[in-house]
Amino acid sequence: MSRFRLDISYDGTDFSGWARQPGRRTVCGVLEEALGVVLRYPVSLTVAGRTDAGVHASGQVAHADMAEDLDPGWLVRRLARLLPPDVRVRAVTPALDEFDARFSALRRHYRYRVATAPYGAEPLRARDTLSWPHPLDLEAVQAASDGLLGEHDFAAFCKRREGATTVRALQELTWTRDADGVVQAAVSADAFCHSMVRSLVGALLDVGRGRRAAGWPADLLRRVERASEVPVAPAHGLTLVAVDYPPDAELAARAEATRRLRVPRS
Repeated sequence: MSRFRLDISYDGTDFSGWARQPGRRTVCGVLEEALGVVLRYPVSLTVAGRTDAGVHASGQVAHADMAEDLDPGWLVRRLARLLPPDVRVRAVTPALDEFDARFSALRRHYRYRVATAPYGAEPLRARDTLSWPHPLDLEAVQAASDGLLGEHDFAAFCKRREGATTVRALQELTWTRDADGVVQAAVSADAFCHSMVRSLVGALLDVGRGRRAAGWPADLLRRVERASEVPVAPAHGLTLVAVDYPPDAELAARAEATRRLRVPRS
């Protein structure tokens, strides 16, 4: 068996997230089932980011150990015929044994789309764009976003999981408005805890409509548990667009560093 990298995209609308769940349609479940049919042996996927129900991906990455004589191009073509239209494996690439789609990752990049036009989102983008019928002060939103950058305990913005840390390094949180009036938030970090991106966006949209002061989101970083007053933005506006990895020689060291438990800096 040899390790392979899979580059994956999907429309998350009709999936109950990435992770396998009994009785539910999930991205991982559909992919692993298709791989098993094509290859005639079970395949287990490790993913860079376990997206929630309704969240999309154009740059998801996973790895799997498969037969070393596998023809990557053949597998991509076979999966294209077998998979449903809302999930695609765009590339299969041989990888080093040290490559771990989850733990070797340097950072993940997300985009959140918000349509501020009075008529809402364009029909062809309605499944990946939030219709926002409120004013949006981008200057205030960007000022609030700047106060969140850096390594912090984002407990106020995360659904806590037992034994998991909520310390993350937020590297980018930038808001832009396209020519068609759609606002996009570019969000990048070394990793994200559960619901973190959607909670950040929800809090910042409250700032943008004037319900909260620009300093409010940064003030929440002092909290040690989930802040119930933080709204969670709808899942369908969020897309995982890319995952960054170090050079091959640094993969093992990066995976080892990522596995270490993070603690807040004093």
